Amino acid sequence: MARAAPTTAFGQAVIGPPGSGKTTYCLGMSEFLRALGRRVAVVNLDPANEGLPYECAVDVGELVGLGDVMDALRLGPNGGLLYCMEYLEANLDWLRAKLDPLRGHYFLFDCPGQVELCTHHGALRSIFSQMAQWDLRLTAVHLVDSHYCTDPAKFISVLCTSLATMLHVELPHVNLLSKMDLIEHYGKLAFNLDYYTEVLDLSYLLDHLASDPFFCHYRQLNEKLVQLIEDYSLVSFIPLNIQDKESIQRVLQAVDKANGYCFGAQEQRSLEAMMSAAMGTDFHFSSTLGIQEKYLAPSDQSVEQEAMQL
Repeated sequence: MARAAPTTAFGQAVIGPPGSGKTTYCLGMSEFLRALGRRVAVVNLDPANEGLPYECAVDVGELVGLGDVMDALRLGPNGGLLYCMEYLEANLDWLRAKLDPLRGHYFLFDCPGQVELCTHHGALRSIFSQMAQWDLRLTAVHLVDSHYCTDPAKFISVLCTSLATMLHVELPHVNLLSKMDLIEHYGKLAFNLDYYTEVLDLSYLLDHLASDPFFCHYRQLNEKLVQLIEDYSLVSFIPLNIQDKESIQRVLQAVDKANGYCFGAQEQRSLEAMMSAAMGTDFHFSSTLGIQEKYLAPSDQSVEQEAMQL
């Protein structure tokens, strides 16, 4: 009997720096997807991830453990993690054998938080590329802490990292500002939230940095970095509070549009929803304004006072 052709599978590759909320995102998104009626399989690709809060369908720790690698090869945590990813890349038949029985599920891949894996090391990109050959359509969901918006220098660094990740990973990409409920715990935003989510004219950030005694010496460097980001014009962000269902829904709509899930036959969809995704008629300004009113404290200063500060 001829073997049935494998069905197309969809999923998310959840990436981002350590502590940005990847594992918490996988937990919250998996619960949300199950509430929508999707069959979800969460795959842990981080050998350093212990005490997982979600039900794990596949765990890379069964293949290789970070502690064992560090002990056997006398590597530190960073070198050990790179070795683990290279080992997984060399043993992708193990991963495919684990994923094949889960066809028909929506996948969430909880990836390691080491930045090098997403900016210039080739192992993780090679793994994603091989998954594409297995007819697994992934969207890279890149999380960064939202409180970086309160520091112009850190925000420019986040933009550079996000751009490098988008170019290196080579997947449909959605950038998220995570932990929106904590955005002003480390300071106030210099501009409205949409300035950061849409990555508007970054020259205003340079003016803020010029007033800093340290960064004023590096104005030309900062100008070149900003010019590079604006020349590519690829980076934008969606704000996320994983405890807010409306916030998760906005993210899921962007992800489903990016990997093509919204055009498939897995769920009942209306023509209006499909056309909205195809034409890009989802306006984010009103939703961003609502998020700003929800999580950001109103300024006590008048418009004239803020203009004088600028």
